[in-house]
Amino acid sequence: MKFLVSVPASTANLGSGFDALGMALGMYDDVEVAVADGLSITVDGAGAGDVPLDESHLVVRAVRAAGYTGGLALRCRNTIPHARGLGSSAAAIVAGVAAGFTLTGRELDTDALQIAAEFEGHADNAAASLFGGVVVAWFEGERYRAVRMEPDARVRPVVLIPSQESSTKTTRGLLPAEVPHADAAHAAGRAALAVHALTSDPSVLLAATEDRLHQNYREPAWPDTVRVINDLRKLGVPACVSGAGPTVIAFGEIPAEVDVHGFDVRRLHVDRSGVRVRPLD
Repeated sequence: MKFLVSVPASTANLGSGFDALGMALGMYDDVEVAVADGLSITVDGAGAGDVPLDESHLVVRAVRAAGYTGGLALRCRNTIPHARGLGSSAAAIVAGVAAGFTLTGRELDTDALQIAAEFEGHADNAAASLFGGVVVAWFEGERYRAVRMEPDARVRPVVLIPSQESSTKTTRGLLPAEVPHADAAHAAGRAALAVHALTSDPSVLLAATEDRLHQNYREPAWPDTVRVINDLRKLGVPACVSGAGPTVIAFGEIPAEVDVHGFDVRRLHVDRSGVRVRPLD
């Protein structure tokens, strides 16, 4: 058995939807999977030379969590930058879960989301990479859940990727244990508006992506990111931090007067398919 798993990057939070909203992006990691004796892993692109090449590799761990215990040969071709807020960890996990399900003859189902989300403790990035499009994710009882929505065709994301890395663990540690009631109410209203904006009316994305729960608290971790976001928003361009940062995600053209020195600016499409598996000869 030999097959290719292709999994999209993702952006989470989208400003107001902290730990709830996600969207799949047209930037992909590919993993060639084959049954083999023992374990072999090669990595090209992002993470090459940095990630482990044994059972502790994130893709392998996810394959095992999905129920496959046999030998593996993996070739990972990564284009999603690591530690930039574009869901590289979630993409690796989803790739491994999809591979594990394929190797054990199972169709991807709600258990796939549960397995993937348990690795990170929340489901926004994982659900986006699994299902594509726009997702709302939540935790209910003992289960992670998510619903997929079709993005409006006019939603045109641009990512601004700095060379600086960041980690979810570090930036989450900057968040307060409590926020003012007014800020919580603001977040609820804007997150609801973001669902409408992303699926039906992108003209209200500027208001919909306004955040009071996390971005300002995390500014010490990536001041240049917050500067670019503020400069874009002052000029009417919807912009926010992608996931745990430091990447900026914006919607619309980037004005020439905004200083984006040090950022790799890429226009992407919204991925609508999520993870895909196809056989190889």
